[in-house]
Order: sequence, then C-alpha cells, then structure tokens
Amino acid sequence: MQTSMSRKGDFWDNAPMESFFGALKTEHFHHHKFKTRDEAKSVTSRHIEGFYNCIRRHATINNLIPADFANTFMGNPEKNVA
Repeated sequence: MQTSMSRKGDFWDNAPMESFFGALKTEHFHHHKFKTRDEAKSVTSRHIEGFYNCIRRHATINNLIPADFANTFMGNPEKNVA
C-alpha cells in the first residue's frame, strides 16, 4: 500500500472520510453519552457494521447499501439482500 499525499489545499483527497465522520457524528454520536472509551468503541463498531454498512442507503452509489454494492462490485450478486 502507498499513502496518498496530495498537494496542500487539495480538499478532494479527504472528502470521503470527512463525509463519513460527519454522518457518524450527526446520526450517532449526538444521541449518546458514553461512560467509557470501551463503550464508545463498542457502540460505534456496532453502528458501522450493523447500520452504516448494512442498512443505510448511500446516494453516491445509486442509493444502494454498501454491502450490496461491494458484493456486486466483487461479482457476488447472489449475496445481495436488496
């Protein structure tokens, strides 16, 4: 793997991660008060694997669920849920 090091001021390089973290904060973090760091990690992991990747539809991939998009992309359309 090679790290992506774009020029200074190239905001497109980090746009997908900024979008993901923005959605995670507004959809999830603003509704919880965590008692411990481990609780935050556990709840966040469940949110990403249980909702963000398997239920939430994404406009940038034609309103598909990421799991379905990945299965289609990898040539496994029979694993698609939708």
